[in-house]
Amino acid sequence: MTTQAPSLSQHNGTALSEPLDDNLKSQIIVILDFGSQYSELIARRIRETQVYSEVLSYRTTAEQLRKINPKGIILSGGPSSVYDTGAPQCDPDIWQLGVPVLGVCYGMQLMVKQLGGTVERSKRGEYGKASLFIDDPTDLLTNVEEGSTMWMSHGDSCTNLPDGFETLAHTENTPCAAIANHKKHLFGVQFHPEVVHSIGGIALIRNFVYHICECEPTWTTEAFVDQSIREIRAKVGDKRVLLALSGGVDSSTLAFLLHRAIGDQLTCMFIDQGFMRKGEPERLVELFDQQFHISVQYVEARDRFLAQLEGITDPEEKRRRIGHEFIQVFEEESNRLGPFDYLAQGTLYPDVIESADTNVDPKSGERVAVKIKSHHNVGGLPKNLRFKLVEPLRKLFKDEVRKLGRSIGLPEEIVRRHPFPGPGLAIRIIGEVTAERLNILRDADFIVRDEISKQGIYHDFWQAFAVLLPVRSVGVMGDQRTYAHPIVLRLITSEDGMTADWARVPYEVLEIISNRIVNEVKGVNRVVYDITSKPPGTIEWE
Repeated sequence: MTTQAPSLSQHNGTALSEPLDDNLKSQIIVILDFGSQYSELIARRIRETQVYSEVLSYRTTAEQLRKINPKGIILSGGPSSVYDTGAPQCDPDIWQLGVPVLGVCYGMQLMVKQLGGTVERSKRGEYGKASLFIDDPTDLLTNVEEGSTMWMSHGDSCTNLPDGFETLAHTENTPCAAIANHKKHLFGVQFHPEVVHSIGGIALIRNFVYHICECEPTWTTEAFVDQSIREIRAKVGDKRVLLALSGGVDSSTLAFLLHRAIGDQLTCMFIDQGFMRKGEPERLVELFDQQFHISVQYVEARDRFLAQLEGITDPEEKRRRIGHEFIQVFEEESNRLGPFDYLAQGTLYPDVIESADTNVDPKSGERVAVKIKSHHNVGGLPKNLRFKLVEPLRKLFKDEVRKLGRSIGLPEEIVRRHPFPGPGLAIRIIGEVTAERLNILRDADFIVRDEISKQGIYHDFWQAFAVLLPVRSVGVMGDQRTYAHPIVLRLITSEDGMTADWARVPYEVLEIISNRIVNEVKGVNRVVYDITSKPPGTIEWE
């Protein structure tokens, strides 16, 4: 298989070292990250056009970019001002590569400053929505409607453009909201076209990708599957691979992909720690083992995990103990089932960007596991338990994993399953976790999910679950005084989990859920609804 020259750019010290085939290599858009909260979103928007993109550090040199040979470069926004001491700078030789460049917000200001223009603090900053008035509707702004709303977030403005540049659009407060040097294919926008609030932003991105960079839509699920299978077979050969299966979309998609590539060389291990939702362990084994004939080694470890949490109330200590016990069980079972040469991990592209938790074997040059990124996202595996890594999903965002899973036959009940925390119900029980409290919460949580499924609104929510509080309140049931637990309902809407809002659930649905929980779950006599958004709250209670 043909591979590209090593990806030379570093992001938080982590090299992006997976090979790309020639077709993909010739269709890459590079995003240089200057610290914007939207850098990953830019990459996702590019990929939505079916063109591959990578987020690299702003320190990436022009020579390194020349070896990668991108079709285009995007300079992200960032929190700095270009005239600040120590403000991040890109390699000025980038302007001589002959590659189209789009500067976004800070990226545009940096382009202007480095090419001889002037950037100054504005008398009036511009934050939030602004109407875009178009002066030149060609190239970058083709099909972007006059007066389109764009999302602004800047206190600086370009007051003097470099030679060869002209203004493409303005807003009420920003004379140079979009600029271009058509001859050199250099463009800049003061707004954020990648965010959902920017109407016409996707059209602008498509203009840059297709018309200016002249890319073809080659980043497809089918192409990724074919390439991944070739890479997995070439890397693994006839060796055995171990996968810690959680039942979530990431590990499940990975299991399906690996099984298609190497068949029975794959061993899936599911560790039942007792904190899953009602019926999930049994359903997982049934789906994989019986329906899809992917062998799953079921490890029952509920008592071990519960014992670790006896008397523990601090949420971080809960996570630490669950993570530590998971590692112990994983080590014991992998030794029993092994030996294995490879460990498969469901590492996703955001992990590659944000994490430096990798080691390289000095002899083989292979990455080796020091951190198991299963559904627990817990600490490192023991140093004497060393595997070479297989990480076929490490180029993908979460939404791309869902598309991949669907394309290779993963059931919709897994593809569209709500996110579930690694420690499971243990962090949805506030305070000490006991067998009794787990049973109460498991039954209440099932009713929440069962009822919204019956109502046909399950997919209206990012997450929908129950929380058990470690207090009791007085109630009356059948003329008898009760003293039982309250259940908190948490139903939220979100696009990516970074921010979230409480869901405006119809009162009649909340009434049905409340009545069912109080009548069907022993130990509960009160149901309340959490109407806290994120921020200031978090999605989970612990």
